[in-house]
Order: sequence, then C-alpha cells, then structure tokens
Amino acid sequence: MKIEDLDLGDVVYAANTIIDDGSIPGGTEGEILAEAGSRGVITMIGHVEEEPTRSVFLVRFEDKEMNLGNPIGCWVDDLAVEPKRIN
Repeated sequence: MKIEDLDLGDVVYAANTIIDDGSIPGGTEGEILAEAGSRGVITMIGHVEEEPTRSVFLVRFEDKEMNLGNPIGCWVDDLAVEPKRIN
C-alpha cells in the first residue's frame, strides 16, 4: 500500500525524524516534531496550490506517553505505512 492510497483516520509512521523548518506558527525552528518511527493518524489531506499533484497530509503523531500532538504538515516522503524495523 502507498501513502497516496491512505485516507483520514489511517495510521502512518514518521519515515524519518521530522523537524520544524520554521513554518509552524508559534513553533521553534529546528525543534523535533516527530521521531523516526513515531505512530500518527492522518487528520486531513490536501494539495499544494502551486502544485496540485503534490499531496500534503496533516498528521497527529503520538508522543512517548501515547498522547496525540498537534497536527503537522507532512509530505509523502515524510511518511511510511509500516514502522521502521530496528535490527
């Protein structure tokens, strides 16, 4: 299954550590928003106005206490359908 096939409420995982690039209102640039492998849920799916074929997903990731955080805008490359396996 591909990320593009998922829908609202589906579970995803952070493919890599997601860091605030300075685009989150009230956020701190460089802050870690989701560690690689963190589980999250898709809350909204949209498209970039300038690039209608590029999808953006709003995802709420769990913290270490399993509480959902604020929604984070993620690109397809930021997400995975299965958690990373640790060898």
